[in-house]
Amino acid sequence: MISLFVKLLAGIALDHLLGEPRRWHPLVGFGRWAGWLEARLRPQLPTRAGGLLAWLLAIGPWLALALWLRVSHPAAHWVVDIGLLYFALGARSLAQHAEAIAAPLAAGDLDMARERVGWIVSRDTRALDDAGVAKAGTESVLENGNDAVFGALFWFCVAGGAGALVFRLANTLDAMWGYRTERFIRFGWAAARLDDVLNWLPARLTALTYALLGRSRDALACWRAQAPAWDSPNAGPVMAAGAGALGVQLGGAAIYHGREEVRPPLGCGRTPDAASVRAAVQLMQRGMLLWAGAAAAGAVLAALAGTR
Repeated sequence: MISLFVKLLAGIALDHLLGEPRRWHPLVGFGRWAGWLEARLRPQLPTRAGGLLAWLLAIGPWLALALWLRVSHPAAHWVVDIGLLYFALGARSLAQHAEAIAAPLAAGDLDMARERVGWIVSRDTRALDDAGVAKAGTESVLENGNDAVFGALFWFCVAGGAGALVFRLANTLDAMWGYRTERFIRFGWAAARLDDVLNWLPARLTALTYALLGRSRDALACWRAQAPAWDSPNAGPVMAAGAGALGVQLGGAAIYHGREEVRPPLGCGRTPDAASVRAAVQLMQRGMLLWAGAAAAGAVLAALAGTR
């Protein structure tokens, strides 16, 4: 337990100090590998089984390599676990992307804010007004707080660096293949469902974290009333609780792949603005401190139990 806490703290510290690599990002290479697999397997096996095979082939070699490296030397587990947690975390990058939206939005540069929010969301941002940009940015920070932070921390605590690696790669495949389009409706089914499974418990812990650190009563009420209306079993609780914790109204109509989707409402309170995007980042960062504190408490209890 003590070694787990030290590794967790080291991985968080590396992400805080270094952020994501600017060059030779591992996820870029993984995305190319996944794209190569899809181009060869999907035309031949455009089925759920073909998608599952592609998922296993995409992730399996890297998981096997990580496990082999971890046991290649008695001390290798320190380097491998810390390095993989650093790879899986995206807290600093998420905060930087959010500020790149909030700063021009607060300054009245709507065109720049639209461009920057388009970097991190899949909806069409060209016609968004100020509130629409703030809504998209806030939703993205809240949802990615689970995908790029708390989910990785959870699976690291469960299964070490290998757990964080599988979670991050599965989340990436869901982002690439998990769409209900003609191209991926069957082939991407496994990527979407496996991401749902891996995210189920982390998403609810993320929602609870948001509720504890914000407007708790509103967050829990929004989670209970609004999350079931969302198609995603995990994004619903995370964003409903997060919006309630921040006291803002999210959800509503958005354009995806040229088609308008009217999404259920999220949260309660005021219309979001640039301050809401920044508040979502602060909520995520306070949540990381809470999780680190919980891990520290667990390490202390384990040490005390070991001395008895």
